[in-house]
Amino acid sequence: MNIEANRGATKYSRREQVMRLCWAVGHIIFQWSPRPCFGFRRWLLQLFGAEIGKNVHIYPSAHIYFPWNFKIGDWSSVGEWSLIYNLGPVTIGARSTVSQRTHFCAGTHDYRDPAMPLIKSPISIGDEVWICADAFVGPGVHVGDGAVVGARAVVVKDVAAWNVVAGNPARIIRSRCSGQTSAEVN
Repeated sequence: MNIEANRGATKYSRREQVMRLCWAVGHIIFQWSPRPCFGFRRWLLQLFGAEIGKNVHIYPSAHIYFPWNFKIGDWSSVGEWSLIYNLGPVTIGARSTVSQRTHFCAGTHDYRDPAMPLIKSPISIGDEVWICADAFVGPGVHVGDGAVVGARAVVVKDVAAWNVVAGNPARIIRSRCSGQTSAEVN
């Protein structure tokens, strides 16, 4: 590996570097906001370029690295201690739940190149998705509408709509029907 080349590479524009510095201060304010102040945190994230839908709940312990690379739809939530490492864009659809301690990783390195250049791959989460506690969603992954990613699952490939996946690596364990209620899913 050529660590010197990696460290010497320009990974962020000057504008992004300034935004990162400003967000370092903004994030402290975000973290110290009282738990029920969802509207304030929505406003603060929007101030830094995030696209936030109506009635979104993002908890103060959630860590969103770059708000300007974050979009979340109406009535969705990001749970406590979730890590949104969004070097690339992260999009979460409407009415989706990201449970506590989840980890979205929208960045990696090209291991085939000795300089290991940074790759900023997007993550997209559809509408009506549930990402359960402690799950990991890797770079470039799309989770389709209505899917469920089980607790502690490791998702490194796309998840088709209305499927339930679990395990490491995540595998399909059952299907859901569009419009089913939780009581109807066995």
